[in-house]
Amino acid sequence: MNTTVLAGSRFNAGKMWKTLPFVLIACISFAQPGLAEEREKMLRTLTVTGRGMESIPTTLSLVNLGVEVQGKTAQDVQQEAARRSSAVVALLKSRNVDKLETTGIRLNPVYSYNNNVQRITGYAATNTVSFRIPIEKAGTLLDEAVKVGATQINSVSFVASDSAIAQAQKQALRKATQEAQQQADAVFASLGFKSKEIVSIQVNNANAPTPPPIAYSRSAKLEAQDASTPVVGGEQEVDASVTLQISY
Repeated sequence: MNTTVLAGSRFNAGKMWKTLPFVLIACISFAQPGLAEEREKMLRTLTVTGRGMESIPTTLSLVNLGVEVQGKTAQDVQQEAARRSSAVVALLKSRNVDKLETTGIRLNPVYSYNNNVQRITGYAATNTVSFRIPIEKAGTLLDEAVKVGATQINSVSFVASDSAIAQAQKQALRKATQEAQQQADAVFASLGFKSKEIVSIQVNNANAPTPPPIAYSRSAKLEAQDASTPVVGGEQEVDASVTLQISY
């Protein structure tokens, strides 16, 4: 019984090795036309890149402001900075600012130098926060923040709303795609070729860089005034690029 099974196995294996080359040849024969067609498609391609840009008005102010206190002892300075910062934060929350967060808490010694000798004369504490608010409300809020204890306005920048940026990104991508297609059409027309199909599409990020902040110098710390601080926004640009690979 065992001998019969082994013999049968040797027979099937030998038969399989005889027929295997024919199977491989048949597979290669069927595969070669497809590979050749794909290779030709990749060799006869045009690659073009289009860019699109969309300008949108800014509607929000990004503000970074803070409280700085100087005094003789570290404890007194820190407590006073905490008190003023709490008042500023309470005001900001009452005005429903967006994305309010603490951006820095510092306590540093203040040194004096006499005859090349360094001596601690006091301490300086600084607490800073950042937030977002509609541009038309920013001036009044800055003045109110100064009245309750803010002593620094470090920077103000302007951005569009998230929904406006998202819509602008889509429009920038449409413009980039149209420009890439127009470039390809112009090249094919001048060379007498006809485009067949788009082989690949590469979409680069549609960026909306934040405009650079307007910095306030240290010597220009704000004091409470009756007039509201004017804050005027501008425009923000959103750009995108699309790369098309087109066979012909």
